[in-house]
Amino acid sequence: MTHGMRMETHTSRLDGGHTWRETAVRFSLLPLRIFLGVTFVYAGLDKLTDSAFLKSGGAGSIGDTMRSARDSAAVPALIDLALHNPVGFGYAIAFGELAVGIGILVGLFGRLAALGGALISLSLWLTVSWAATPYYYGNDLPYLMAWLPLILAGTPYLSLDALLHARRRRGMGGYR
Repeated sequence: MTHGMRMETHTSRLDGGHTWRETAVRFSLLPLRIFLGVTFVYAGLDKLTDSAFLKSGGAGSIGDTMRSARDSAAVPALIDLALHNPVGFGYAIAFGELAVGIGILVGLFGRLAALGGALISLSLWLTVSWAATPYYYGNDLPYLMAWLPLILAGTPYLSLDALLHARRRRGMGGYR
C-alpha cells in the first residue's frame, strides 16, 4: 500500500464545499428526526381521534390501560397520579406527543422537543411497558434511547432553530 494514495470518496467535494463524509455526518440525525417526529405526531393524532382511548373506563380506554399496568409498573405512583384524572392525562400525553413530534420535525426548540420525547418515553417505559419480558420487547426503551442523540445535538440543520440562529448571527454583524 502506498502512503501517497488518497481515498477519493472521502475527499471529493460536493457543490457546497463539503466532502461526502462531512455531509453525511452533518445530516446523520435527519432520518432519526423524521422517524421520531412522524411517529410521535401519528401517536398523538391517533389518541386524539380514538373515541375509546380518551375515556376513564372501557375497552381500549386510557383508564383501563393504566389500571391493568399498575401492578407491574416500575413506578406505580406515576400511574396512581395519572388515575386521578385519566382522561386529562390521556389528553396531556396526546398533545405532548403531538408537540414533541412537530417540534422535532420542524426543528423548533429541538433539544427541548427531544427532552419532552425522552420524558414521555421514560414515563411509558417505567409504567406501561416495564413488564415486557425480555426487556427489549417493550418499545418505549428503544424510543427513549433514540431521543438521546437529539437531546445532545439538537436540530442544527434543516430546522427553524438553524434559521433563527442564522438570523441572530446576521443581526449581530455575523459574529457568534
